[in-house]
Amino acid sequence: MVQEHRYVVVGAGPAGLQIGYFLQERGADYVILERERSAGGFFTRFPRHRRLISLNKVRTWSDDPEIRLRWDWNSLLSDDPSLLFPHYSDDYFPSPDDLRRYLTDFHTTHDLRIAFGTGVSRVIGKEGFRLETEDGREIQAECLIWAGGWGGPNIPDIPGIEHAEGYEEMAVDPEPFLGKRVLILGKGNAAFETAHALRDHASLIHLASPRPVRLAWNSRQPGDVCGSYGALLDSHRFTAFHTLLDCTVERIGFDGATYTADIVHSHAGGERETLEYDAVLRCTGFRMGTEVFADGLRTVPGGRLPAIGPDWESADLDGLYIAGTMMQARDAGRGSSAFIYGFRYNLRTLSRLLAERYDGIRLPHTTVPRRELVRSILDRVNRSSALWAQAGYLADALVITEHGIERYEDLPEDYAVARFGDLVTVGLRQSREPAPDDLGTEAFAVGRRALTRKVAESEAIHPAVRVFRNGVLTSELHLPGSAVARWRHPDRHAAPLERFFGRLLPL
Repeated sequence: MVQEHRYVVVGAGPAGLQIGYFLQERGADYVILERERSAGGFFTRFPRHRRLISLNKVRTWSDDPEIRLRWDWNSLLSDDPSLLFPHYSDDYFPSPDDLRRYLTDFHTTHDLRIAFGTGVSRVIGKEGFRLETEDGREIQAECLIWAGGWGGPNIPDIPGIEHAEGYEEMAVDPEPFLGKRVLILGKGNAAFETAHALRDHASLIHLASPRPVRLAWNSRQPGDVCGSYGALLDSHRFTAFHTLLDCTVERIGFDGATYTADIVHSHAGGERETLEYDAVLRCTGFRMGTEVFADGLRTVPGGRLPAIGPDWESADLDGLYIAGTMMQARDAGRGSSAFIYGFRYNLRTLSRLLAERYDGIRLPHTTVPRRELVRSILDRVNRSSALWAQAGYLADALVITEHGIERYEDLPEDYAVARFGDLVTVGLRQSREPAPDDLGTEAFAVGRRALTRKVAESEAIHPAVRVFRNGVLTSELHLPGSAVARWRHPDRHAAPLERFFGRLLPL
């Protein structure tokens, strides 16, 4: 007998639980399928060295729960104030075991409909889906929400890569590496996490990849390498044998005792070198598993992430929506969708888009009187955690109609522009690239470009209003930043908004 549901969610990690909560709240017909016997199974093994890089800032200056979410990167959204992650850990970088405990309580408290021990072996269909499970059952889905997370390791195409031990299975005890020479393939957080654990034991650690390391200090992207690994960067600068190599590894050899790596340096005119090591570790990230899709699933270049549209629907499978960390395929370099911190808001918006498409529930909006527009905009940018976490990606869409100004909250800006064409977007933004100035390239040089140069170039997070006509950006206003993230100054914030909208929407 085939089991049928309007919505089938695959995966009971943070994303599956979050979208499940929203579906349950509106009484939708759904089920969550999970291969393992508990929620959040990924975190039983990862990160391997048992420390998350998602912040948990328990003590803040605000008592407003919405504002506090700006610095709480691990909580899911719900109407239960007891289900906030800071109740589970005080650690700034918490343990994944605490996150698993939190996820278990989230699903049991809300009594989410999860079929544990139900792995999906095959997905058949391009419009409407038939899912074959590992225990021989069939489940029919009108809408399929893929929250399955990473499907497996991302293994680079290097001759001899089989000699490298993968992050997903490597030993975490540093003692076997005492006095050893170690090559780590990769320069992301997993590579630095591994190197950090071996730092006091190995005699030499090389972290290798073709491109320079991307530091969150400079990029302001939480998925880039965090400052907590600064000791390794010190070692690199002080030539202390734990160092970074910008190079292409062309071949890995192993003679039964020693590993060799043939490399081509990236910035040395093609200079080649063969280096010897006692261990080679692969820390090159993960990829989405697409093998279960009988009709294939298109991915972005590199093959790690799915190709999806601005509403997170698959680019080639109608009715397949991507949830969770894979949503970063849309906002890489702009937002925070790789983290709970970002995708929890994406999923709230996705649930509203699905309700509109499948259940005939109009996308929520409010009507804002012109005389209250500036005050309401300042209220939103000063309080919203969604606009803060997804600065430069999610925005409020203001659509001018004959009945007034309709506001649609927390939409991906590119989706809003494609849907409405003529609109004003309101959100928070910050420059992701350091602009040249008299401060040079120092990561922590604190300038005041928000006051002295174009505000749009400011590294400081700040409110921005953008006008689109027929889908084309025609004008924008960036308001000055604030050291305490408060934007209510009569002259610096309210008055420029009044002038801007006075020209755009004269009374």
